[in-house]
Amino acid sequence: MGGRTTGGKGAKGISGGEAISRRLDELAGTIKSDVSSERGLEARLKYLTNSPRGYAAMERAGIDVKPRTLIAWLSGDREPNKANLGKIERAYQSLRRQNIVRSMKRRLSKNGRGTRVEVHPVNQSAVAPQQQRDLEVRRFNIRPDKWDQLVDAWAAGDAGAMDAIWEDIAEADIGSEWGAYVMVSGIGFGA
Repeated sequence: MGGRTTGGKGAKGISGGEAISRRLDELAGTIKSDVSSERGLEARLKYLTNSPRGYAAMERAGIDVKPRTLIAWLSGDREPNKANLGKIERAYQSLRRQNIVRSMKRRLSKNGRGTRVEVHPVNQSAVAPQQQRDLEVRRFNIRPDKWDQLVDAWAAGDAGAMDAIWEDIAEADIGSEWGAYVMVSGIGFGA
């Protein structure tokens, strides 16, 4: 999980929306295998070819191959090229996210209580000591309506919306220092 330099002082982090997206991917199980491995490719292709929605996801991802090519991929007789591997991965991620939205919202809602998050501030190890800010880990609950918005944006792959929703949440729940938590080293939660 790499970070990027978030300012001129050398702090490293990722956007809050990206941190939540990564954690949702982990919870959804969308990153357990690698598409370039034989097993990962086989699992993704079976998932995608199991329903009309899967074929639609492949079409949206730009996979335009003849049926015999798809059969050869499924049987392991032929491997997709690098470009098609990327398209298969995008189609799989998109379909998996769409299929798990309802369950994810229910799990994060926790019967209307919302889910507690732990927000870890940016990594300041590369910042000169005299320029470091005193930032601590923040813990609070995100309300179910905000989780619904986050999960919908995640399912749509809308990183900009996730960041905007995160900023609204941070401003409301962190208070006057919310701007220091727009970029984070990570956001933890379970579902």
